Amino acid sequence: MAFCKQLSDLTGRTYTLPSEAQWEYACRAGTTSPFHFGGTVISELANVDATQSYGEAPRGGNRGETSAVGLFPANGWGLHDLHGNVWEWCLDAWHDSYTGAPDDGRAWLDRNAEPRPFTRLPPGWIDKDDELSDTRRLLRGGSWINLAGNCRSAYRFFIQPGYASNYVGFRVVCLPQGPTLHP
Repeated sequence: MAFCKQLSDLTGRTYTLPSEAQWEYACRAGTTSPFHFGGTVISELANVDATQSYGEAPRGGNRGETSAVGLFPANGWGLHDLHGNVWEWCLDAWHDSYTGAPDDGRAWLDRNAEPRPFTRLPPGWIDKDDELSDTRRLLRGGSWINLAGNCRSAYRFFIQPGYASNYVGFRVVCLPQGPTLHP
């Protein structure tokens, strides 16, 4: 968010992280399949751990690191790397379900959500000394360390704010400008 503020100050436009709804809408680009390019994924279409197949896809490899943006095909709206490469922060707080979520695409910032159980998480994903479970933030898209099923358009996950690694990143959204579109 500090980066978004600096970018906004520098350009005079308003930048933020996408809401979870905005992220999925952009990822799908009008599709309804698990991936914007179809029902399955191979390592030639996204930077995922393809050592186990998803759907009817053959097994593939794992690059073991992030890849350059734009290495894989763009979705129908020209956006790259929405499946795999790095998890992308969303503005929303974590909620176990969509019950009570805004229905207009806004971020769900209510911090009184039910915590998700800690099961089989990679080391470092959750600060176990942090009891503020309601500060968890949404991640979307999966990363290069994730099996393909965790990189689907609809898959969601969370981490604590401030966590950094080479498999977590972000994408910014430039909000519409104008008197009626921007507060």
